[in-house]
Amino acid sequence: MKIALLGYGKMGQAIEHVAEKRGHTVVTRVGRNDSMEDIQKADVVIEFTSPESAVNNLKYLIAQGMPTVCGTTGWNNELEEISSLVAAQNGALVHASNFSLGVNIFFELNKKLAAIMADFPDYEVDMTEIHHLEKKDAPSGTAITLAQGIIENTSKTEWHLGQDSTRDSLAIEALREKDVKGTHIVSYKSVIDTLEIKHGAHSREGFAIGAVIAAEWITDKKGVFTMKDVLGL
Repeated sequence: MKIALLGYGKMGQAIEHVAEKRGHTVVTRVGRNDSMEDIQKADVVIEFTSPESAVNNLKYLIAQGMPTVCGTTGWNNELEEISSLVAAQNGALVHASNFSLGVNIFFELNKKLAAIMADFPDYEVDMTEIHHLEKKDAPSGTAITLAQGIIENTSKTEWHLGQDSTRDSLAIEALREKDVKGTHIVSYKSVIDTLEIKHGAHSREGFAIGAVIAAEWITDKKGVFTMKDVLGL
């Protein structure tokens, strides 16, 4: 499979390493100021850039008919528009707040635990996410996905940045520390005890493997998908 990398920072380089190990060829690498004229040489594009660039990148790639895997977060407000464009162009897009296989299993575990804990009102739920200093969006896209899973299965109706949950709103504390690949902790606390589930990334390779698996999966598909579709969860 021929892959174009749109975004060639640390994540793009990790994806290239994984892709080549899996027998694929990276035919173009597009950094911040590089031309996208060679994108068409690829079978699929993997996009990891910035929230400010992602929507315009996706519009361009959809118009070019390029199957795309998007790992950039922070653009969900435009998801409906992008989905409409994919449908109009009969295109293919996989988007995810996190491509790690472990995190996507964690998403499903989070939903199941939230459904159980909804019957135990003495426990209050909150969340902490920790990322590297360079991460621009807060809370992380992964934290927002986890929050949505909790909101769907409990009495919470929204989330907010902060340390203390309220009756209706889930608190997400977003911390930025040096050289943290990504940690997410969901806590249920009562006067008696605390129950927690946690995912901690050890390297970028987990995200890279998931992105390449998604690229392998999307090449013969049409529509808008997530990693839940890719992994059959």
